[in-house]
Amino acid sequence: MADQPMTLHLARYATSARFEDLPGDAREALKIRLLDALGCAIGALEGPPIAILRQDLAEFGGSPIVSLVGGGHATPRDAAFYNGALVRYLDFNDSYIAPGETCHPSDNIGAVLAAAEYRDLPGSELLTALAVAYQVQCKLAEEGPVRARHFDHVTHAGFAATSGVVRALRLEPGQAAHALAMAGTALNALRVTRTSLSHWKGLAYPYAASEAVHLALLAARGLTGPLGALDGRKGLMDAISGPFAIDWQSEGFDRITRTFVKRFNAEVHSQPALEALLELRAEHGLRAADVEAVELDTFDVAYDIIGGGSDGEKTRIATKEEADHSLPYLLAVALLDGQVLPAQYAPERVVAEDVQDLLGRVVIRNRPEYTRRFPDELACMVRVRTRGGAVLEREKSDYEGHWRRPADWVSATAKFTGLTEGLVTPELREELITCVRTLEERRTGTLTDLLRRVPGDGKAGERGA
Repeated sequence: MADQPMTLHLARYATSARFEDLPGDAREALKIRLLDALGCAIGALEGPPIAILRQDLAEFGGSPIVSLVGGGHATPRDAAFYNGALVRYLDFNDSYIAPGETCHPSDNIGAVLAAAEYRDLPGSELLTALAVAYQVQCKLAEEGPVRARHFDHVTHAGFAATSGVVRALRLEPGQAAHALAMAGTALNALRVTRTSLSHWKGLAYPYAASEAVHLALLAARGLTGPLGALDGRKGLMDAISGPFAIDWQSEGFDRITRTFVKRFNAEVHSQPALEALLELRAEHGLRAADVEAVELDTFDVAYDIIGGGSDGEKTRIATKEEADHSLPYLLAVALLDGQVLPAQYAPERVVAEDVQDLLGRVVIRNRPEYTRRFPDELACMVRVRTRGGAVLEREKSDYEGHWRRPADWVSATAKFTGLTEGLVTPELREELITCVRTLEERRTGTLTDLLRRVPGDGKAGERGA
């Protein structure tokens, strides 16, 4: 078996996973993250790119097979893209941080949910398939990062999303290996997605995951792919990531509890800095008019991605996508508004004079000491200099939602309520929370029926459904 392609080993891991294999803490963490992602999805229903996807589905939607959040049906591939885009658009869903890669494991939910509804799986199997996708994505982020070679973490979707999908579709290991081979070969994404920010930032992974659904369904019909996609000649390791080894035969599900739930609607590396600044604001009654400057010392990944480092400068901000990946904007709007939630990305808020002025007085520095503590800690120091000469400081190494201070059902329910307020009835909200919390006792269709009842277009994937 040692000389077999890694795609076969990964396929066996994915297809053999059982609900009984998931530790109790992993099950609970996974359900909390699912609720978190569904709140993000409902909260994104009015997003501009979502409207574009609805228009596309209304004109070209195919067989009405699986459910869309907000009403209607579509093909498994189209539903995976649409629902996945909803989960991702706000950039408020969960994250995982490895030394060389940051990813969003809940990006897999749209694809796995579509496959699970198509197969009419019990909720326990839906959770198992999600666990597979989470574990594979996190392990690839750790062992086979691609960011340093200018590829995006979406590249891992060909293996992570596909792993969850083949488990949900109940494919045989051979079929699953060919699905992994095709998706892993075709779905390689460029890092420009994060350095030249656009709508695609929130759609790149959902698109790749939706293609994983399509290719897995084709593999189930007998289509074959290059099984050396991972470790073969000119495969992923040879062409992009460099060599790595993962013993899939002994792999468990330990990474799920090391994922992060976001407290603030902002890029994950900003979370401790925002928590620190908002604490200083509350404790000292800070007003933006009294502030001379805000300084942040942080670790290299935060500096490079959202602080003006290798991914580009972060002070010319005009769109949501630029704003949620800019530490100067995030710190400025937090100080002004006392929060960082979807409202802070309204077009008129992003370009408002007060926030544009203040973000020019935010200074971001890379501090090597904090870099050495990454990724186990997200260390930072926020320093506020007032016009009266006072200097206020707060150091952080994590935040509420970090795996050291993990989200629980109370905080998850509060976030879900906030994101869905005014968008669903209190009764439907409670049904959704209860369904997710007891998902192993239900069927996937119970959850998707509830999601379809969320008020929305209702005609996105079919007419009159």
